Amino acid sequence: MNKQVQVHGALFLVALIYGSNYSIAKAVMPAYMGPFGLIVIRVVSAAIFFGLFTRLITKEKIVGWNDNLRSILCGVTGVAVNQLCFFAGLNLTAPINAALLMVIVPVVVLVFSAILLRERISKRKVGGIALAFLGAFLLIYTSSSEHTTGNLWGDLLIILNATSFGLYLVLVKPLMQKYNAFTVVSRIFTVGAIIVVPFGWQQVMAPDYNSFPDSIWWAIAFMVIAVTIIAYLFNTWALRYANPSLVGAYIYLQPVLAIVIAIGVGKDVFTVQKAIYALLIFAGVYLVSRTRQAVTEG
Repeated sequence: MNKQVQVHGALFLVALIYGSNYSIAKAVMPAYMGPFGLIVIRVVSAAIFFGLFTRLITKEKIVGWNDNLRSILCGVTGVAVNQLCFFAGLNLTAPINAALLMVIVPVVVLVFSAILLRERISKRKVGGIALAFLGAFLLIYTSSSEHTTGNLWGDLLIILNATSFGLYLVLVKPLMQKYNAFTVVSRIFTVGAIIVVPFGWQQVMAPDYNSFPDSIWWAIAFMVIAVTIIAYLFNTWALRYANPSLVGAYIYLQPVLAIVIAIGVGKDVFTVQKAIYALLIFAGVYLVSRTRQAVTEG
């Protein structure tokens, strides 16, 4: 299969998983478990899975001071700060605020890519991100409730989360060009687990797990296997062949897919207006993906 098709397929699946997660996570939090407790379960489970896989299958180690330091920074930015700030911020502010602020990620990626990776910022790439940003902003803004209210500290935490994740996408790129994706993701989740456990351990111990219905267990399993393990692995693998800007641009598809899923389960309705906004997002992602060297063969 063409490498370009594989990369776009992986990134689309990641966007689909994250788009589904908004509805699924709401079923678990906070009725059955606190947000930090769920983060601990997700991150520790992923660290164990990737750690065992790397030790038994890939048997590869990250070597050298620079690569080890970079992998630690990826664990801090891509897992610990990213996860903790997002859920803490979402707990304080309105979902619409969080959704709107998360669309700054591709802009952050573009800036850090230019600074750290010396990636060329073409007019087409800037135009594509601007077009996708406009579509995402209009889609989320027009879907919001008139009664939603934000919170300054919550909004700041979401901005910190978005900045941290954007920096992670840029930092992890050089590692993906040298090591197996499982090796890299194993390290970043090990680092992330060490940091998040103190924040959420009490919330892990608090629930009465015997009272959880099957649907909640399935939701937790989805968040561990799909949202944490598969999404991070596919995102990281895609960075071997794609520029961070393209990976970041796919974040704009998440609100589109979230609405499509909501329509499918009868919680939203399809309108021409939403279709136009979705087309803006797809057009923006296309422009970024068509930029020279956005996806490289290898």
